[in-house]
Amino acid sequence: MKKIAKAALAAVLLVGTSLSAVAVERGGVMTYGRYADSLFLDPVLNDANVDIWILSNLYDTLLLPTDDGKGVQAGLATEWKVSDDGMSVNLTLRDGIQFSDGSPITPADVAWSLKRAANKDNGIWNFLVSSIDDVTTEGDKTVVLKLKHPDPAILAALTVFNTAILPQKVFEAAAGATDADKAKVFAEHPVSSGPFVLQSWDRGSTMKLVRNEHYWGKGEDGKPLPYLDGVTFEVLPDDATRILKLNSGEIDGAEFIPYSRVEELKSAGNLNMELFPSTRVQYVTMNARPQIKGKDNPLSNPKVRQAMNYAVNKDAIIAIVTHGVGKPLTSYMSSATPMHTGDKPLYAYDIEKAKSLMKEAGFEKGFDTSILVLAGNQDEIGIATALQQMWAELGIKLELQQVDNATRTQQYRDGVFTMREAAWTDDIADPNEITSYFVYSPTIDALHTGWKNEEADKLFDASQKEIDATKRAAQYARIQEIYNAEGPIVPLYETPYPVALSKKVHGFLQIPLGNNFFGRAWLDK
Repeated sequence: MKKIAKAALAAVLLVGTSLSAVAVERGGVMTYGRYADSLFLDPVLNDANVDIWILSNLYDTLLLPTDDGKGVQAGLATEWKVSDDGMSVNLTLRDGIQFSDGSPITPADVAWSLKRAANKDNGIWNFLVSSIDDVTTEGDKTVVLKLKHPDPAILAALTVFNTAILPQKVFEAAAGATDADKAKVFAEHPVSSGPFVLQSWDRGSTMKLVRNEHYWGKGEDGKPLPYLDGVTFEVLPDDATRILKLNSGEIDGAEFIPYSRVEELKSAGNLNMELFPSTRVQYVTMNARPQIKGKDNPLSNPKVRQAMNYAVNKDAIIAIVTHGVGKPLTSYMSSATPMHTGDKPLYAYDIEKAKSLMKEAGFEKGFDTSILVLAGNQDEIGIATALQQMWAELGIKLELQQVDNATRTQQYRDGVFTMREAAWTDDIADPNEITSYFVYSPTIDALHTGWKNEEADKLFDASQKEIDATKRAAQYARIQEIYNAEGPIVPLYETPYPVALSKKVHGFLQIPLGNNFFGRAWLDK
């Protein structure tokens, strides 16, 4: 079904080698300003972008996403082939691959890692590889995935963070009675397979990675990657502080630049202001449970949610917050996500329709509610302030609760939030991940909101096994129709990733799937 990939071509794509020589320089430490700290560096028991976008620098997967985020290329495996009946996948490992402690990466480590990722009791992303029935090994280089059913997304799934390859013996030797206990211990000082190794972590402040001396990748000079000696992440939640430190040369790069500052930084002589293509969507999550902390919740009424959507002037928010960089969402998933449908912005602004729906729902006079906003984040504060003014026309009094990322994440996961601002980025070139997270109730109660639609759940289950692309596209079209009409979000806009870098930084890449890749980055001396 799939042709065997050629290792040489895939290796060229991976390291970014070009026919023209590039005078890369080795050494040095790149300092990168982050809006929030990581939480937990285990690839399986994880669901936060603050972790996911760092994991790809610590752990390798069998396959890697291409730079455009749409395909797969060689990772720890150099060849792969799906059987004609779609019931198995054969993968061939690279020669001489090692973990960061110098121990060999074996087929046994691969089999154990994938079985752990597919375990229904481990994390929320096991559905990506739930089609795996067993993983066997043949000799010292071959791994065979035996599937329960044909899986249209299995190759793409092998690029995702939760299928990262870990050392079985080291993990299982960690203290703890359960997998979660062991993961917590292991993740404090992980033995990894990616280009970097965790050196130290002062939580909430600084994380330091150093080069993995045993990494398999080769650079444009024919020597092992990475080029850098290390990467230091400084946690700087305040946008203005990140930019100030970048302008002064204290840091070499900064993520999530406020769109209001993009044009300014484009003209800065010492910086490159990058707008990396993305699958990033911005939205507001609305808790749809009948009660929150024992109090009746108006947001549980779908007409209230629809009214609040119609009362939001998305174009105005895009103009105010993104300075025209964003574009309205036409589905809950980005227009770059495979099988996206929709060509019109969702919930065109209609204040009279919004008021009518509020009256039908029994909330003609409005109500008091709140939204969790990331403290110091100019874009989020700008969005929330605009919503506060727009919803006031419905009699809704919105309280902005500015909190740190860890606090907001905990309330979200516990399902005790009312509303929160949020953004999503695909981790896989397939619609199944975002749909599982947003729509499919068994995963995390549809964004931890308690929303459920039986038809959508059944359609998603069926789509996971459907190898007919036309039929699968029809399933996703219907899922989008259902969710876009009554789902628990306020869809706002999609945008590129705004990253500002010192002009001495070269080779850094953030792909449309969000991953930050420092393995090919280098600094002018």
